[in-house]
Amino acid sequence: MITSPSPTLTWHTVCTVGDITPNTGAAALIGKRQIAVIRVVDRAGGEKFYGLSNWCPFAQAMVISRGIVGSKGDIPKIASPIYKQSFDLKSGQCLDDPSVSIPTYQTRVADGFIQIAL
Repeated sequence: MITSPSPTLTWHTVCTVGDITPNTGAAALIGKRQIAVIRVVDRAGGEKFYGLSNWCPFAQAMVISRGIVGSKGDIPKIASPIYKQSFDLKSGQCLDDPSVSIPTYQTRVADGFIQIAL
């Protein structure tokens, strides 16, 4: 079996860490894609950033970045602000309807800037 190499990812700087309030999100436009960038701070002060599609398939609108950040057990999640379906921030899987998921994107922090890989 011959496999082709993975496409090279390009990192896109979207904002500074301080531009996103802890436990909220912001929308970033990269090319024609709207990405929800979510900043999660846990009780111990640890912080993680997630990137996922801003498109809510239930509301048919670009609203995920304005959702409610929380957790379901150990799963970090965001609830769509319109119909409240929750999505796993790591996988994009809908926690209320396993047949639905949204794309996720790799994130990193470099020199105080949040970057998304496409």
